[in-house]
Amino acid sequence: MSHIFIKTIIVLAGGILQGIGMGLFLFPHFIPSGGAGGIAVLLNYWFHIHTGLALWLVNSSMLLVAVKYLGKRVAVWTVVGITMTSASIAFFEQTVIIGNRNLLVDFFCGSLLLGTGIGLLMRQSVSNGGVGVIALIVAHKRSISPGQPLFWINCSVFIFTAIVIDWKIILLALGSQWIATRIVNLICQLNFYPSYTLSWRKK
Repeated sequence: MSHIFIKTIIVLAGGILQGIGMGLFLFPHFIPSGGAGGIAVLLNYWFHIHTGLALWLVNSSMLLVAVKYLGKRVAVWTVVGITMTSASIAFFEQTVIIGNRNLLVDFFCGSLLLGTGIGLLMRQSVSNGGVGVIALIVAHKRSISPGQPLFWINCSVFIFTAIVIDWKIILLALGSQWIATRIVNLICQLNFYPSYTLSWRKK
């Protein structure tokens, strides 16, 4: 019971930190936090759907597609994490107002918080959702490392987001991903991409 309690606290904390990084620092500048984040930014830009809700919809739809690859247990924990992330984004975007924003400060703060949140989730073998689950399917079908399709899917979303909104976004998005990945590595003490492995198929 204590193990479940501790895991719940860590997963909730990881989701909250992700939400703060995205909602308070990255999304106000339309900086995607990843492939799913890029799609959420586009939905907000085109249809004015709240980014927290958009991110939850994107993550949930991808998770439903890939649930048989992740396993039901991991899927449940992932839903907890992405729900807390989306709720945190909505809360901080609506309640915390930052005046005189500085792009570089927001960029670094958001990237550090994003990486810390993802790292806490990965430490508990919980997916942070996003296109990682799609990359897992591609990797399984082609018998390749999930890192390769994950990289190309994210880059494709970043490029498309940059074309639609602003070209500087791709540089900021890639830079944010690099910083976040370094933080994840420090927390998990292993590479980011191998965290998406087929060992998650345990039921």
